This record gives sequence, C-alpha cells and structure tokens, in this order.
Amino acid sequence: MLLEGRAPMEYFSMLAAYPWLRRLPRGDGHPVMVFPGMAANDLTTWPLRGFLRSLGYVTQAWGQGINAGPRNGVLERCAADIRSLAERTGQSVSLIGWSLGGIYAREMAKQQPEATRCVITLGTPFTGHPRATNAWRVYEWLTGTRVGDPDVMAQVSRPPLVPTTSIFSRSDGIVSWRCSLNEPGPLAENIEVPASHVGMGMNPLVLYAVADRLAQPVGRWQPFEASGARRWFFRTGAAQTPLAAG
Repeated sequence: MLLEGRAPMEYFSMLAAYPWLRRLPRGDGHPVMVFPGMAANDLTTWPLRGFLRSLGYVTQAWGQGINAGPRNGVLERCAADIRSLAERTGQSVSLIGWSLGGIYAREMAKQQPEATRCVITLGTPFTGHPRATNAWRVYEWLTGTRVGDPDVMAQVSRPPLVPTTSIFSRSDGIVSWRCSLNEPGPLAENIEVPASHVGMGMNPLVLYAVADRLAQPVGRWQPFEASGARRWFFRTGAAQTPLAAG
C-alpha cells in the first residue's frame, strides 16, 4: 500500500516524458472509450484520453459520474454508448478500463464483439477471488452487494472473443497482480509494468504500451514484444520474472 504513494511521481514523469510520448506512431483515428476505476470519475482518465487524442484517436469518456459499481442501468448505458460511438464513426471501438472499469470493458466486449476492436485493462482484477484485493470492502459498501458469487466470478473470468491485453504491476498496492492475468491464448496477453495502481493511467510506460496496442492495424493483432530496449521496462506472458518497483 505504501508504494501507492508513487502516483504523484508517475504524473510528473508523464509530463516530463510527454514530448517523447508524442513521437509514438499516430493511430488510425478509430474510437476509444475509457472507463474509470471504482469510486473514480472521468477526471481521473483525462490525462490518458488527452494523450490518445494527441495521437489522433477519437476518445469518449464513460460519462456516468462516479463509478459506484454496475447497478442502476450502468452497463446498459455503457452498451448503448458503445453502439452509438461505433455507428457514429463507422468503426469498431477499442475499450480501455482502469481497475473496475476494466471489468466493464471486458463485459461490453463479450456482449458486443462486433462493435469492439480490442480491450485493454489497467490493474483489473478479473480472475481469482475478489477479496484478493484491498478494495473489496469499499466495493461492497458502494454497491450494497457482497463479493464472491461463484456465477459472477465465472462470468467475469471468461475472456472476451476480441484481442485482450491486461497491463498489471506486481507492486500494485490495491489489486493482487495474480488476479490480473489472462490465460494464454491467441487473442490474450499480459504486460507487466512497474507502476502503482492509482497512478497506472498516468504512468509513461503504461501509456507507451497502450499506444502500441492501439496502433495495430485492424484484424492484424500481434502480442506485445518485450525485446530490445523494451526488455528493461516490460515483461510479458503469464509467469514473468518480477520487475523492480519504480
């Protein structure tokens, strides 16, 4: 938990690295929808969305205020927004979700694979037991529901049928990294970065990985390559050698 104090440093690192990040390959202009984490709102994803707009993507916030859990028509509104964005732009939508927002992104991709280009989650606990996080009590308080329902856990852990990337950190102070690992598959991957949980959406390495994933041509998705200079900053696969916290 103490390592979560890195978040302000990650924000200032993003600002320092912005000229370098702006030189990353520009995207093809396809739409990207970004979901905030639990008890967070669109303000927390503003740096990420601004960065993606600078690379030429059409971004959309989730627009539902504080993320207090999937109740009161939240997921139905998400699904409608994705359909509308896809119809308006004439292109499938990439979905990015931070923490609990990543659960929404995965579920929306399962419901609407034809409208979804890819899914990227940041520190999202979609496997393992929900109580393996340090936020389950907050979740229960916000939603008025108890975690651990076997049927819900089975549904959440089921992978989408579109390219899916989980970006996670072993030094995450909120979510156990073991709960953020995709099972090996032709359309699923894991990318390990040294990051805090609350600063993940502002971490320069995370932004780099997100930009790399989004820039792939539609229909030609390939796993992230942690080779060359990248091997000093990233690990891939389901059983990585731990990275030093940074």
